Amino acid sequence: MMTATPTEGDDMERQQDYVLRTVEERGIRFVQLWFTDVLGAPKTFAITPAELENALVEGMTFDGSAIDGLSRVQESDVLALPDPKTFQILPLGGSGSDPTARVFCDITDLDGAPHKGDPRNVLRRNLDRAKERGYTFYAAPEVEWFYFADDDPSSTPKPLDQGGYFALTVADLPTDMRRQTVLTLEDMGVPVEYSQHEDAPSQHEIDLRHTDALTMADTVMTLRLMVKEIAMERGAYATFMPKPIAGVQGSGMHTHFSLFEGDVNAFHDPGDEHGLSKVAKGFIAGLLHHAPEITAVTNQWVNSYKRLVVGYEAPVHVAWARNNGSAVVNVPRSKRGRAESTRIEYRAPDPACNPYLTFAVVLAAGLAGIEEGYELPPETQANLHRMTPQDLEAQGIRALPGNLNDAIDVMERSDLVAEALGEHVFEWFIRNKRSEWSDYKTQVSQFELDRYLSAL
Repeated sequence: MMTATPTEGDDMERQQDYVLRTVEERGIRFVQLWFTDVLGAPKTFAITPAELENALVEGMTFDGSAIDGLSRVQESDVLALPDPKTFQILPLGGSGSDPTARVFCDITDLDGAPHKGDPRNVLRRNLDRAKERGYTFYAAPEVEWFYFADDDPSSTPKPLDQGGYFALTVADLPTDMRRQTVLTLEDMGVPVEYSQHEDAPSQHEIDLRHTDALTMADTVMTLRLMVKEIAMERGAYATFMPKPIAGVQGSGMHTHFSLFEGDVNAFHDPGDEHGLSKVAKGFIAGLLHHAPEITAVTNQWVNSYKRLVVGYEAPVHVAWARNNGSAVVNVPRSKRGRAESTRIEYRAPDPACNPYLTFAVVLAAGLAGIEEGYELPPETQANLHRMTPQDLEAQGIRALPGNLNDAIDVMERSDLVAEALGEHVFEWFIRNKRSEWSDYKTQVSQFELDRYLSAL
């Protein structure tokens, strides 16, 4: 069981007192306990204020065998232990007139030990490893999604607008829903850096301001729920499916990462030609070296690989560059006088990933590069999407796995991913994805019917 230092314990007590006081003063009637399964699907159950004090101290027991990837039936009971730092009053009216709050939970065994199947614990464990080396890990994702008229799987999705990049439209439903989402997130204390229309029809994006990776993973879960709930309230449907429409760009979750040592950005070196420190170069080298191994986690669905193809601005090639979106690792230029903004952008993840596991494996790959002194390959200068396979091979530039089956094959051989996820999650994840691929292989798609039925 994890024990807190005296300072951490005092801080926890203050946070718990704040939650209890706020619930009483604001007349909160229900508190939703939020957590995720291994694939990142949100889960919740609600308690009344009368149960909250006990929940904050002892946790709430529930049947973990009902949640994918948590517990087996013979050892089913687990605890949901609320993290009081994540307490927020929900601004949406989904519960009618009853004021409702939410709090993220860590899942523990009955003895209080972190549960091995809890994605939040997986990330926390990797963050602790970075902390032991003096680092704090920061993340800032750019989250894309589509709005559609409905979620009818029997028909082609119907976009609600025909805008493109940065489209400035008159007041329409998608723009209004995106605006309402930003305001809702701000009301919940989530700082938004940008929001915009993306390239494809009815595709939108919100960029979140950087914060520590655990807080950001919670925030991604919150954003996805807020986007969907606001769309539903307006009679529309929002989806984070990576590639819902053929022939247009898919949705990505390009994420900016950095390591700090106290208040100092460990990625920055003013003496380097490009401002990148030895730590930053090692982190990039680690990401490149292990990119194929972590792709099954950052892109965990069969549909994810319909996005990762050449021709739609998605990263396919394992290379790095500065201000070059064709590489899987991009290094944005920092603003003049803003050394603290030095960062790298990992462009592979999609918005349907489990953010806890994604941030965990990215951090593990980067730390391996730093600790083991991986050599950073030369920066690519070309548009990789326009290079021939022969040119790519000559320069030693590999591709990310082309489908989920290939990605799982590579992941299964990875000691790094096994260690980062832990044996429980690693083995369950592989079994689940093997099953998904098996189901996919037996389906007959509309493409096959259109192409072969009358011709063969």
